[in-house]
Amino acid sequence: MADALLDVEGLSKRFKGVVASDKVQFDVPEGELHAIIGPNGAGKTTLIGQLAGEITPDEGRIRFAGLDITVLPTYRRSALGLARSFQITSLFPDFTALDNVALAVQAHAGHSFRLWRPARGERELREPARAALARVGLETRAEILASRLSHGEHRQLEFAMALATKPRMLLLDEPMAGLGPEESRRMLALLHELKGVLTILLVEHDMETVFSLADRITVLVEGRVVASGAPQKIRANAEVQRAYLGEQEAVSAV
Repeated sequence: MADALLDVEGLSKRFKGVVASDKVQFDVPEGELHAIIGPNGAGKTTLIGQLAGEITPDEGRIRFAGLDITVLPTYRRSALGLARSFQITSLFPDFTALDNVALAVQAHAGHSFRLWRPARGERELREPARAALARVGLETRAEILASRLSHGEHRQLEFAMALATKPRMLLLDEPMAGLGPEESRRMLALLHELKGVLTILLVEHDMETVFSLADRITVLVEGRVVASGAPQKIRANAEVQRAYLGEQEAVSAV
């Protein structure tokens, strides 16, 4: 698609003979929330790793904002506005929530801001960090150590760290994983708030979340795309029903 913010063309990756990505192709227009679903082992996390720059594809091309980023390192992609939120959170547990976000701002800025001083002491870091915490609902938890936050708050903090880099697009790898009912409600509300404001590529196992949020869905099975389109189209797709949703679940979801 000519006006796509993210355009993936023929992406392939093999690990010792195992095909993790098999000529994957899809696009994400600016402002869209695009979900990637598929059974365990379908290659979803490998795909996200390639998009983020952590895994180098064997074949294919990735374009972001009109630029070929296929071989760019992660930090260069971040500078262009492509941010990833990890399946497993990666935080500094002995730092406060504010410190964690300030460090994310610092890393994205590309210079030290006098590293021997606490990152939170710099106004250029502190103010955007507090704004990001407020956006995800953690403003009252800014001074709490990350180790003392709940699992759901870790997810919110991770979102704040990604948002603090002012991305054009978020790559979200299973943000609902391990959340309790109340935490899930808060995360879903945050995703609804961000939808349309940022372009989002969402990998998620929670089908209720996917079908309530996604503008379009791409389905991976054994590393290849078997279907891509609007949620209603995916629900009605017989191959998707067999391979992922299951006949009974797919029928009940319609």
